[in-house]
Amino acid sequence: MTQNTGAFEALLQEDRTYPPPPDFAAHANIADPAVYEEANRDPQAFWARFAGELDWFKPWDTVLDWSNAPFAQWFVGGQLNVSYNCIDRHLNGPRKNKAAIIWEGEPGDWQVYTYRDLYREVCKFANGLKSLGVEKGDRVTIYLPMVPELPIAMLACARIGAPHSIVFGGFSAESLRDRIEDSQSKVMITADGGWRRGNIIPLKQNADASIEGDTPVENVVVVRRTAHADDMMQAGRDVWWHDLVANQPLTCEPEPMDSEDMLFMLYTSGTTGKPKGIVHTTGGYLTGTYATSKWIFDLKEDDVYWCTADIGWVTGHSYIVYGPLANGATSVMYEGSPDWPDRDRFWAIVEKYGCTICYTAPTAIRTFMRWGEEYPNRHDMSSLRLLGTVGEPINPEAWVWYWQHIGGGRCPVVDTWWQTETGAVMIAPLPGITTLKPGSATQAFPGIEAAILDEQGNEIGPGGGGYLVIRQPWPSMLRGIYGDPERFVQQYWSNYEGIYFTSDGAKLDEESYYWLLGRVDDVINVSAHRISTMEVESALVDNLKVAEAACIGRSHEVKGQAIVAFVTLKDQVGRSDAVIAELKQHVAGKIGPMARPDDIYFAAELPKTRSGKIMRRLLRDVAEGRALGDTTTLADPAVVEMLKEQYGDEE
Repeated sequence: MTQNTGAFEALLQEDRTYPPPPDFAAHANIADPAVYEEANRDPQAFWARFAGELDWFKPWDTVLDWSNAPFAQWFVGGQLNVSYNCIDRHLNGPRKNKAAIIWEGEPGDWQVYTYRDLYREVCKFANGLKSLGVEKGDRVTIYLPMVPELPIAMLACARIGAPHSIVFGGFSAESLRDRIEDSQSKVMITADGGWRRGNIIPLKQNADASIEGDTPVENVVVVRRTAHADDMMQAGRDVWWHDLVANQPLTCEPEPMDSEDMLFMLYTSGTTGKPKGIVHTTGGYLTGTYATSKWIFDLKEDDVYWCTADIGWVTGHSYIVYGPLANGATSVMYEGSPDWPDRDRFWAIVEKYGCTICYTAPTAIRTFMRWGEEYPNRHDMSSLRLLGTVGEPINPEAWVWYWQHIGGGRCPVVDTWWQTETGAVMIAPLPGITTLKPGSATQAFPGIEAAILDEQGNEIGPGGGGYLVIRQPWPSMLRGIYGDPERFVQQYWSNYEGIYFTSDGAKLDEESYYWLLGRVDDVINVSAHRISTMEVESALVDNLKVAEAACIGRSHEVKGQAIVAFVTLKDQVGRSDAVIAELKQHVAGKIGPMARPDDIYFAAELPKTRSGKIMRRLLRDVAEGRALGDTTTLADPAVVEMLKEQYGDEE
């Protein structure tokens, strides 16, 4: 992926730097830069030390077996249990009465679970699953809103050795059916509904539709959240959660799990054809999430940590549940929308619970920017000491706004790059060590060997860009695609022999900092100039009139592709042809004439998934005048329909 030189220079011109605040560095979990050299010199010993901080029932014989690459085995021969490491090992000291999960529902109800509370609820539900005939190795599909029963169900499955498959609550019945059939799940856990912007999401209806006819599902456990599906319970198959756990024993011995036993599978969003179930196993995954949570988020005993993601995505698995709880942290969960009942809901939660760490998505930050500073200014957020971003590259202006208006100019911002497949963060700052650059994920985590290669496999040094790869295995790496080892090898390991291909583009600046460019298919080929959508979007958002932008390539008979931009303006800015002309010239000035958008469309909102990712393929459908593809994962399907109505018939 050889990129245009002018485009790279535009992205590399960011010269603002933010060294660690002295008081932060003085108390950071890790503040010695020598950890990078030490970890890179002997990565297996580095990871083994972190694994040694977990509780094992049986020690491992071999740290890494890579003899059957790319099918890795970590901590070979060792036995442990993830539920035990996230709960039981915290019960012998003061943590037993510490808040493990603080949950707030969208209507305003809330609940705190101490580690002792969590232990009791997990054991009761684990026994409930056993009473339904769930055994070690049986798969369980979880289709729940962001309610406490979701992490409880995960930890209960882990406790008895039943791999879970969590399906995000925004997926349709058809998508849910595909995942149930692929995983051959024995039990499904759902709810009668969940709250979103004051409306009820009909989860029970979707769940029922997904298992009509032949299905591997024998029982459906239903959480009573909204009291809107009492007449939909099917006798002999469905059971209320509260009835299932009512008389269960309060203890349940954790199943000793081999380090390489499957912990969960998670189906990646946006797949076509057969669902792609990413498999993560027990010992390596927990080691990776434990280590990255401890160092990247600098977790302290008194932190109140909030990752705003949905547990239906990997971010919620790794950084709401498994990573924080393995560290004995307090993790906040929120059920609903950031703008319900008003646009300050996130900041009200930060103030209410005294959150010290906030980890959210760049798309959310750009939305907050558009809404303006008045909403965070309503609340005292002085408790915050660290901020994080996840999900896609963040443009520098959004990074600085977040640092200034949410963090008060005092909180380091850890921008993180990773994937469902990697299990844990791969590239991110260590906040007590790293000098931050707005828009850059900075450096690979210690023990991770990242690189940028060209199409021939040659490594690209500082100042260039190409394909991001990981050269060596790491503990939390995916172990395969469920039931399809050939697809696993073909998709991730066939581009460069023995090297993991991320499908992301990246560049390296002169100080060897990584700048992520997004998926390689998010590259527009304009008259032989290959331009990243992120580069154009970043240039657009650099203009003070723009709150958010998304770019796609549209077929062009002369240039191959033309750049089309969808732009959300800040609230006080009016739409006009003059603004369009200004923005086109702004991009040309920032990157070069080849990057000037052919068309700029105004959009009140951009089509996004519930996890905050912009659905660019739907924007391509709009720009090309095609029928819309699958919209089931959108937070608000009406957004793309509105865009199609406005612009779908334009030439």
